[in-house]
Amino acid sequence: MLEFIVSMLRDFGLTDFELELSMRDDEKDKWIGSEEYWEHATGALRNVALATGLKLTEVPGEAAFYGPKIDLKTRDAIGRTWQLSTVQVDPNLPERFELEYTAPDGSKQRPIMIHRALFGSIERFFAILLEHHAGAFPAWLAPVQVVGIPVAGDFAPYLGEIVDRLRRHGVRAELDDSDDRMQKKIRNHTKAKVPFQLIAGGEDQAAGAVSFRFRDGRQDNGVPVDEAVTRILEAIESRAQV
Repeated sequence: MLEFIVSMLRDFGLTDFELELSMRDDEKDKWIGSEEYWEHATGALRNVALATGLKLTEVPGEAAFYGPKIDLKTRDAIGRTWQLSTVQVDPNLPERFELEYTAPDGSKQRPIMIHRALFGSIERFFAILLEHHAGAFPAWLAPVQVVGIPVAGDFAPYLGEIVDRLRRHGVRAELDDSDDRMQKKIRNHTKAKVPFQLIAGGEDQAAGAVSFRFRDGRQDNGVPVDEAVTRILEAIESRAQV
């Protein structure tokens, strides 16, 4: 489960993780269940955490009264640490609700419940992502992935066909056929941090090509349309930052 959580968060562009294992307090009146259960559950979580290879900090006294837990923390682009995911062991609720399952040998067994929070608050998670990426999301996550910018209005239909083709592949693509000058359009969409700007003029249309412009100002001219579509789809599929 921890491997899945880490893999999922990496898809969002987070890469720096550490774990905290919250353990029971020494005072018996602050937790329920047997010492045997606590030792077993804490040991199991510790082994799972160590198997990830991530830094692990053990924190006595921070567990819930009914079981130990692992918190996953991430460090953002400017070095701040955020607590995100939690895996919490809970034998209490299955006991209270008398939950049972039938084991392979036919015997009735009581399950252990695991509470899992992948993101915490989804609003807080996206706030963390916004700050981590400074708004420049990976292409797969960007609200607008591609915008077409014609050099002049005459080339809007040509770019419109390419935008429609991308949309048929599920790409969030738009055509900017507003009356703004081309340079203003480029400036606006660069500020909006759109991953791919596709620019086309007379030479591009004649060659069946487009020019890529990226958020950092780089430009790749004269890219055949088929290749351009493939590059965009591959960047989205691989969840790469561009």
